[in-house]
Amino acid sequence: MCGIVGYVGPRETVTVLLDSLKRLEYRGYDSAGVVVVNGKGLLHEKATGNIASLEAALNGVPMHGRTGLGHTRWATHGGVTRENAHPHFSCDSRVAVVHNGIVENYAELRAELSARHTFRSGTDTEVIPHLIEETYPETGGDPLRAIRKAMDRMHGSFAVAVVFADHPDVIYVARVNCPIVLGVGDGESFLASDIAALLPYTRKVIPLEEGEMARLEPGRITVLDRDFLPKERTPLEIPWSAESANKGAFAHFMLKEIHEQ
Repeated sequence: MCGIVGYVGPRETVTVLLDSLKRLEYRGYDSAGVVVVNGKGLLHEKATGNIASLEAALNGVPMHGRTGLGHTRWATHGGVTRENAHPHFSCDSRVAVVHNGIVENYAELRAELSARHTFRSGTDTEVIPHLIEETYPETGGDPLRAIRKAMDRMHGSFAVAVVFADHPDVIYVARVNCPIVLGVGDGESFLASDIAALLPYTRKVIPLEEGEMARLEPGRITVLDRDFLPKERTPLEIPWSAESANKGAFAHFMLKEIHEQ
């Protein structure tokens, strides 16, 4: 079971991402990675093993930025290697993706895309940034429509978070049959696979509903339906502390309860 986290706001992004990933360790994983958006493009680091291994890999590496994604991976497609860890990138390294779920038709998509793209991993996830790389110019450089067009070609269940070098202060999120939760902060926004990763920073959450997409900016979250129309979503107030949600079973129970409201 993979874990996804994301942050956009004034804090040092890598610090938030690593802390949030540690709160998802109970989900089990064999590798981890982060990507940060700054004026130099998309900077990233990956490591096999635990979060401490990723922290060691990041030691002395300048990765300052205010927007980023993190991921813990449990290998399903492809072995336990640094190359197979998330994030995964487009050929031009201008699009980065983290993903929870399974792209069931990835082999078919990979076979088609391999004629035009270079693959660096053995994962199903890597087809996503390459698909977006093709749909992005087709949509006139519209990230949300590019992501939707890419996902329309994918079969399976997935929660996807995407950053673009062209849009340094935005995270794009989409959900198909796989839960993901957004966190509403003061001048900052968060996302995670599980509420437990959000509670140290905010208790105001928006569980993304089936088929929805979202645009996260500092202090602003826009949820959109399948037709890209904004949806009014009132954040839910979680009455429990981060300490109370420390156990994975409890965090999953909370997520189930919220989705059933």
